Amino acid sequence: MNYKFTKYFENVILKRRPYLKKQWCIKIIENSIKVEKQEENRYKFWGRVPEFGNRIFRVITLEDKITIHNAFPDRSFKL
Repeated sequence: MNYKFTKYFENVILKRRPYLKKQWCIKIIENSIKVEKQEENRYKFWGRVPEFGNRIFRVITLEDKITIHNAFPDRSFKL
């Protein structure tokens, strides 16, 4: 799949979270442990990142589920 990234992700998120890797976001979308529709026609995906202490990250996409808009460690995640 050809994943895309919003300008917000490229210009704000990657600068704010320099440890974040685009490949992690793609892996989370493709192997998520939970997915939810969010308001404003966006989707939330959760997954583990072994390279980052096995922590849970949340990835937000646009409605197409291939344009990544935001990503961050999710300390409050519960199954």
